[in-house]
This record gives sequence, structure tokens and C-alpha cells, in this order.
Amino acid sequence: MNYDVIIIGSGPGGYVAAIRASQLGLKTAVVERESLGGICLNWGCIPTKALLKSAQVFEYINHAADYGIKTAAPEADFAAVVKRSRGVADGMSKGVQFLMKKNKIDVIMGTGKVKPGNKVEVKGADGSQKELTAKNIILATGGRSKELPSLKQDGKKVIGYRQAMVLPEQPKSMVIVGSGAIGVEFAYFYATMGTKVTVVEFLDNIVPVEDEDISKQLLRSFKKVGIDVMTSSSVESVDTSGAGCKVQVKTASGMQTLECDIVLSAAGVVANIENIGLEETGIKTEKGKVVVDEFYNTSVKGYYAIGDIVGGQALAHVASAEGIICVEKIAGQSPEPLDYNNIPGCTYCTPEIASVGYTEKAAKAAGYELKIGKFPFSASGKASAAGAKDGFIKMIYDAKYGELLGAHMIGANVTEMIAEIVVARKLETTGHEMLKAVHPHPTMSEAIMEATADAYGEVIHL
Repeated sequence: MNYDVIIIGSGPGGYVAAIRASQLGLKTAVVERESLGGICLNWGCIPTKALLKSAQVFEYINHAADYGIKTAAPEADFAAVVKRSRGVADGMSKGVQFLMKKNKIDVIMGTGKVKPGNKVEVKGADGSQKELTAKNIILATGGRSKELPSLKQDGKKVIGYRQAMVLPEQPKSMVIVGSGAIGVEFAYFYATMGTKVTVVEFLDNIVPVEDEDISKQLLRSFKKVGIDVMTSSSVESVDTSGAGCKVQVKTASGMQTLECDIVLSAAGVVANIENIGLEETGIKTEKGKVVVDEFYNTSVKGYYAIGDIVGGQALAHVASAEGIICVEKIAGQSPEPLDYNNIPGCTYCTPEIASVGYTEKAAKAAGYELKIGKFPFSASGKASAAGAKDGFIKMIYDAKYGELLGAHMIGANVTEMIAEIVVARKLETTGHEMLKAVHPHPTMSEAIMEATADAYGEVIHL
């Protein structure tokens, strides 16, 4: 059982790396302990988007009268919504199985552990054990829900994102701890389905990695649909001894007690680096992550790491890009290192959020003089026609050279629009070029051109 490349983990980092390695003529195997596609396909990116789509359809029907359509009062079948989501995930996982066969990649089910001497030990669910060898071993073991000391998950009343996707019945009330992408997506889903939702965020703003203007807009949008938000607040304890949960929340004005059916811990993810052989093999870690160079070499020759267990953004598309770069370097090609400042981030609540590059605050801290333009969707003909006027696009340019430093979007379908900015930044496009690139009308995307025009004092429709 000797390979050119063995990859431990088949998430969007692992399976993509395996396919690219096979394309490059390397004999490849993937070790997976659960389901092909990893968390993203089975418990993350894909099934959550299916849940969110069901919520969006329910919201549309509830507001059908706004579009001149009469309907009977709709009723959400929570179990059917969950079932559809699982079906979408299962279909995607089967798609990865097909890709593995198509690319002649060996799939070895079991828990993988690296050993010295370019070896991988695999323990099967039945207790069987085998040893594989490879010239190159890539760790792509991903992450899991982060557990806070004050918020121990019991899987029933205090849950993580996995349980939140398959609850047997819809809770009447929920407290969500953390307002990153996972927290606000579930907040939108459950609130739209009819659950009373309260979001508790430790920092001053929700979606704290985003530009502050985006955070403020999402807060307004959430309040409008009845989602309660508590910022600069922390959950100190949860009492689950009664029928529901009593949540003690420390706020600037003192302690508050919130009562709810379910508490969802959405305080981020932690890397799966335990019990995978790092210590025995001598692979260095720092602050809970594997230390790698720009081509994902660990401190031990022949061992690599990608995805959520290394220092970049914990995003599926980052893991995929890292996997491709890693195996192309192994195969003797000359890939370009990944530019982590040109990685788009997308959040799929309603309104959606998409961003890339510098926030206004970060750009100022980096010493840039800025030209900033904003265009609200309330001034967009397409947004008005679609009944989706919430939100705006904010463009940030370097005043001196016109460099496109960052873009921040909140509104309908903005996750489909951010790629234009990623490509523009990759091509070193200037503000003048963005302004003179004719955008189609009526579209949501013309707001990019209009926001750029605003930055340069040439906006037409404001």
C-alpha cells in the first residue's frame, strides 16, 4: 500500500487536493473516518444553504401579497425542511464518491494517524488496522464546533451547528451565542421559520470580521425582522435543569437572565489536530494550528497540512486553493503562493454579506489615504423591482494610485457578485478602470460601478 500522496481528510481541502494530485499523475489515496466531502458537504456549507433556501421560500410566500400574489397562509413543515437539507448533502457526498472513482483515487475508510517514516496508520470502525506509506502525506483534518468553558454542549439543549441542522422539532425560542457566519445564518433560518431568536455577541459588533458599516446594516435588518441582538455581552452560565434553558448573560448594564428552549453555541471552530500523530512525528504546532510555509510544508519533510488546521481563513474555498497549490508544488510545478488578502468571505443570511480585501478601519491602519464610495440598493432599479432594497455596496480605493483595496456588500445575492472584485483585485484594476467598465442595467451589480463613481465624485443615481 505505497502511494505518491496520501491525504487524511476528504473535505473541500482533501478531496480537491486528491483530484488535482491524480490529474498530475500521482498515485493518490484519501483516508476518511466519516463521509466523503467532510464537514462542508455533509454538515456545513451545502446543507446549511439548503436550510436557508427553504427559509427564504417561506419568507417569499409570507410576503407574496407585496408582489400582487394572493396565497393561503403557508405552513412550514420543519421535519421536511431538515429532510430536504440532508438529501442535498447526501447527493453532494455521492458526487464526491463518483469523482474519486473517476480519478482512480483509493478511498480508505477509517481514522488516519501520521507516523514517522512517511507512514499513515488507519484504524477502521470495526477495529481493524492497516499501515500505508507515501512519499507525501497531506493533513486535511478540518475543524469542529468550538466549545466555550461556560457553554458545555450536551447535544440536546446546548448544541453546536451539527445538531442545529437536524433538530427533531423546531424550538419556540433559541439563544445563539456568537454572531459570525454560522451564528447569523442560523439566526436568520430559525427566526424566519418562526422561532424567537436572540443573538449574544461578546464583541461590540455582530459579524465582527466585517466592515463596521456592514455590521450596522445587518443589525438594522435583523431588528426589523424581530431578531434580538445583544452586543458587548457574554454568556456566563446555562442552567438546563428545568424544561428549557436559563441563560445568564453579562452585559454592560449588569446580568440578565434569558429563557429559551435551545442554546446554540456558534463561537467559531477549532482545528482537529489531536490524536493524528503530530507529536510522535515531530510536526510543530502553534496556537492550536499546524505551522506551515507558503507551500504547506510542515516542520517535517514529506508532511504537509492544509485547510482549517493551518493559519489562513477557515473557509472551504481557501482549503481547496491550498490543496491545489500544495500538490502542484509536490508535482514539481511552480504555483503562486495564495494571497490571503484577496480571499472573499460570504455569509448567507438575508440580507447576504460578501467582502474581500481591506475594511475601512484596516486600510486606514495600514496607512492608506482613501477614496470611499457607497451605493444603497434603495437607489437600485433592479433591487426595487425585486423587493430587495435592504443593503448597499461599499468600495474602498487608495487615493494615490487608485488601487482597489476592498469591497463590502450587504444585500440580495451579493455572494454571487463578489467574484468580480476578487478578479479585479487579482488583475490590479484601478478605480478609474472599474468606473469605466460598463455594467448592465438593470442589475444589482451596477451598484459596484455606482459605488465606485461615488468614491470619485461622479455618481449619477444618488
